[in-house]
Amino acid sequence: MNTIFRKSMLSVAGLAFAGGVFAGPIAAHANPVDAKPVAVAVQQSASKPQGDQSHITLNGEQTANVKAIIAATKKAGLPERAAVISIATSLQESKLENLGHLGDMNDHDSLGLFQQRPTSGWGTPEQITDPEYSTTAFLKGLKQVDGWQDMPLTEAAQTVQVSAYPDAYAQWEQQATDLVAQYWNS
Repeated sequence: MNTIFRKSMLSVAGLAFAGGVFAGPIAAHANPVDAKPVAVAVQQSASKPQGDQSHITLNGEQTANVKAIIAATKKAGLPERAAVISIATSLQESKLENLGHLGDMNDHDSLGLFQQRPTSGWGTPEQITDPEYSTTAFLKGLKQVDGWQDMPLTEAAQTVQVSAYPDAYAQWEQQATDLVAQYWNS
C-alpha cells in the first residue's frame, strides 16, 4: 500500500478515534433519554445485505431487547433503518444480551447490549446496562454520522462503535432487518 495513502488513512482513523474519545465524555453529561426527538428526513436503504449472513435463535431476553431497541428508536423519532443498524450492532457486540462485567473474558470495561465502555464516556455501568439508555446513546452517535441513512450498515455501525472488527456488523443485517419488520408495528 502506498505509504502516503496509508499514513493519511491512519491519520483519519486516529482523528475519528480521538473524536470519539473526547466526544464520549462530553456526551455522557447529557441525558439522551430525556432529549427531544429530532425530525430527520431519511431514505430507506434499498441495498442488499453485504457478504455472508449469520443468524441466531433468540430467547425471551433477547427478543425483549429487540423490542427495547425498537421502542428507543421510535422514541428518538428515527426510522426503521436506525433500528436495523442498532439491532445488527447489538447482535455483533453481545448477541442481544445485556452483558454485565465478564471478568477475564471482558473486553476492557465493555458492558450492555452495545458493549459500551464507561471509561470511553458512554455513561455509568448502570446507564450502559439499561437497554433504553444504551440504545439512545448509540443512536445519538449514529445521528452524528453524516449520511448514515444511505451508507452500508457496517460502515454506519463502525463509525459509531470504532470496533477492532469493522466488517463484522454486516453479517447481521438480514436478521436485524427481519426482526425490525416483525416487531416495528407490534
